[in-house]
Amino acid sequence: MLSSLPRLRPGLRVCDLGCGTGLLCLLLLQREKALRVTGVEVQGAAVSLAERAAEKNGLTDRLSFFQGDLRAAPLTAGAFDLVVCNPPYYPVGSGRLSQADALRTARSELHCTLEEVGKAAARLLRWGGSFCLCHKPERLCDVLCTLRQAGLEPKRLRFVAKTSGAAPSLLLVEGRRGGKPGLTVEPPLLLQTPEGLPTAELDAIYFRTQEDAL
Repeated sequence: MLSSLPRLRPGLRVCDLGCGTGLLCLLLLQREKALRVTGVEVQGAAVSLAERAAEKNGLTDRLSFFQGDLRAAPLTAGAFDLVVCNPPYYPVGSGRLSQADALRTARSELHCTLEEVGKAAARLLRWGGSFCLCHKPERLCDVLCTLRQAGLEPKRLRFVAKTSGAAPSLLLVEGRRGGKPGLTVEPPLLLQTPEGLPTAELDAIYFRTQEDAL
């Protein structure tokens, strides 16, 4: 769902922090083919899968991956127009931790905090560039404060909910490096119709209508 938030145009230089197996990178390139996307991921097994996906889809000229810690990735400061991230949601000491190392790293801030993600994004973005991320609604204050402290002024906010009457389960937010104050709250992204079917917008995000056409 995070792939639906950025405003894309040809030629953008994009970095996905904590890209995992590269799904978000692939969805962005499906929306706009003329992007150059760099994924950063600390887990070697995930990077291997991401590289295989890029090769299988014929995207190695536009999609590359770096294995390493996003906090110290040797990427040029200010080199990107857009940074995206689906970060770990839970602070250390909250909730139950998975027994699997990969899931612990992905879900908990054991190795990388929200503040460190914000600093990394701010360093990589050019002036005026955008940072888009998703997070849990209960951490809305943390997210907005972290963005502002990192010099990434919150500009757009959208909640994700199962139905129109349900509480949000996720938030999508865009911050702009060097942006002026002023936050737009957009209509929620709904996942399910009153009949219990996926909404047309959700189908479009995952390109399901294209699959049906084929």
